[in-house]
Amino acid sequence: MKKAEPRRNKLPPVSDQMKAWSAALAVEVADWPRATARSFFGFNALYHGDNIFGMLPRTRSFGNGTLLAFRIDDAADRLKARLEKDPRIGSIDQHNTRWFTFELSSDADLHAALDWLGASYQAAGKRRKSK
Repeated sequence: MKKAEPRRNKLPPVSDQMKAWSAALAVEVADWPRATARSFFGFNALYHGDNIFGMLPRTRSFGNGTLLAFRIDDAADRLKARLEKDPRIGSIDQHNTRWFTFELSSDADLHAALDWLGASYQAAGKRRKSK
């Protein structure tokens, strides 16, 4: 008897609006030093050097389809307080790594999304230096 494969949660498709927001964010991030993007299972994975720091939906998304994800390891207390205070922030744990999610609902959220990606980018740069 063949063992059943574990069921994975299906990732929802991305709306045209979310694709546009992701593309706009990707253009901004592309100008950052040592920032690169690679296609990754329906997402654009964002890297600072060799360290992943963000995931922008390309064809699939997390949760309700309007979320991007970013990673900040060992956030300082002040940054933790900002993360907890922002109602657009959620989190998921994936393979012993905590990822934060940011929900976009309008064009006005792009600036904040870019700020969170920037904080994640800086944290990824520190991970690079500490290795």
